Amino acid sequence: MNDNSPIRVVLVDDHAVVRSGLSAFLMVFDDLDFVGEAASGEEAIRLCKQQCPDVILMDLVMPGMDGATATQAIRENCPDTQVIALTSFKEQELVQGALKAGAIGYLLKNVSADELVHAIRAAHAGKPTLAPEAANVLIQANQNPVPVGNDLTERELEVLALMAEGLSNPDIADRLVVSRSTVKFHVSSILSKLGVSSRTQAVTLALQNKLV
Repeated sequence: MNDNSPIRVVLVDDHAVVRSGLSAFLMVFDDLDFVGEAASGEEAIRLCKQQCPDVILMDLVMPGMDGATATQAIRENCPDTQVIALTSFKEQELVQGALKAGAIGYLLKNVSADELVHAIRAAHAGKPTLAPEAANVLIQANQNPVPVGNDLTERELEVLALMAEGLSNPDIADRLVVSRSTVKFHVSSILSKLGVSSRTQAVTLALQNKLV
């Protein structure tokens, strides 16, 4: 592909009206080539493998596979494709999740036409673009780090306390009167949220931070 080729763009959004409006807008620009649209994360991954677009505009909150999960899969399968998160939401978890998944940009849907086109061109050139709201969220997150274990649910804290007592998954299942698979799910979620790889590390971190 030579440098004068149009930037191949794909839209991913579960709302048909949004896809219709954006596709019509993209077709106005000579240096942009609208090559497809998808209504879900799963569909976006399939379309990406078929079309190998340069840039994907990715909604984040969709039924089924969310945009961050789709972004990660696309970046793994199609490393030359850049992804811009285009969403109505600016929550810290969404911003950090999208960027961690490999998105090069994060824009809100109230972005102006000029700003969107600039972001697409920048993404194609490998340059990031962040909405001011997203940048502020990241700055605040660094200034006010979330306490360890702050995102654990009440049930997860209950399971963590039993882990600290030295109970095994079957023992915890008996104590809480739930299935072993449910306990396994909770333990996996606890390890993930605490950013550790073993029960021992989870318990140590829990004791250090007075979670139990």
